[in-house]
Amino acid sequence: MIPHDETFNGSFPFAPHFSEAPGFRMHYVDEGSRERDVVLCLHGEPTWGYLFRHLIPVLSSSYRVVVPDHMGFGKSATPQHRSYWVQDHIDNLERLVLALDLRRITLVLHDFGGPVGMGLAARHPDRIDRVISANGPTPFGQADLVDRLIANAAVSPWFQWIIKAETEGSLEAVLGQLGFNILSTLKLNGFENNALITDTWISAYGSHFARPADCLGAIGWAKGVAIGAHQFEMPDAAARRAIGTKPALAVWGTADRTLQADHFLPLFASLFPPAPIYRLAGVGHYCFEDAPGLVAAHIAQFIRQTQRAAA
Repeated sequence: MIPHDETFNGSFPFAPHFSEAPGFRMHYVDEGSRERDVVLCLHGEPTWGYLFRHLIPVLSSSYRVVVPDHMGFGKSATPQHRSYWVQDHIDNLERLVLALDLRRITLVLHDFGGPVGMGLAARHPDRIDRVISANGPTPFGQADLVDRLIANAAVSPWFQWIIKAETEGSLEAVLGQLGFNILSTLKLNGFENNALITDTWISAYGSHFARPADCLGAIGWAKGVAIGAHQFEMPDAAARRAIGTKPALAVWGTADRTLQADHFLPLFASLFPPAPIYRLAGVGHYCFEDAPGLVAAHIAQFIRQTQRAAA
């Protein structure tokens, strides 16, 4: 039985699994039969696998659902000697995927889980069956990628704060106190449903960040944006062709002020021209929090339909 305090009053009842393959103790959820196709769910800043707590039971009856916590987030360790750039997270994910030998993967991407998952796709396109972007960017060598990132940063309150805080030298101090200011950080990134806010919910998202030393993951992602340290994986021509032919879906909360639809959905559409795109009005950055049932329904229906089409 999982200790009650680790399930956050039963809201995250999934058995913990750990791997040392990435060079630290990486936590992941692994629900459903290991003989089935894999749904690999990747979170972003400053969340963890808890973000997918409503999606996991919807999909695990039909698929193997694997939900890792990136280094420095959730129930994963926060090594003090590591860097936390996007390329480090891609390396970590690749090591986990190879250690578990995950194949027939449907990627579910949120926030910086997008570039991490697309990095895996660039390195191992043969392991990927589908790509699902849920308020998660899909950088894959698009010609206008940098221009769109710059344009989004100019109007995003979160990115504006990151750049200002780094310039003023306060970024580490503020994000080093995430255990106390997790609610304001989440709210700045954007959710619209304030009914979510309970003591349990705040505890689930803030529990990992008890001390400044525990906050290196969140600090690293933000700092990497401010100083230009993140390096997106560049696919070769073969990977670009292979991934571009995969079934893909975008589900995007259009009230997202951090990753605005006008800047990121064109990147998705240019990579996957025929792919369906669902714009969810009134849904913010954390679409899995604002509209969990609707997002899960779109994802489950899409996987079923594309499986039948491929059969």
